[in-house]
Amino acid sequence: MKSYTLKSIGKNTDYMTIVREMEDGFVVKIVRDMDGYEDVKTDYISKELFDSCLRTGYLTEIKEKVAVNA
Repeated sequence: MKSYTLKSIGKNTDYMTIVREMEDGFVVKIVRDMDGYEDVKTDYISKELFDSCLRTGYLTEIKEKVAVNA
């Protein structure tokens, strides 16, 4: 499952994770930081809207971090 940050105002760390891919879109889990508590919603987004959000920078893929022990 890939995760994406959502462009937001201020220091919010809102993100979206793809839960399931469908023929014409995605089922996603959206997590928003609401002043200390998380607002979690599951929703549907069409592939057209998803692609548009990537192109405009509203969504940015979160790259996995690899821990390295020294």
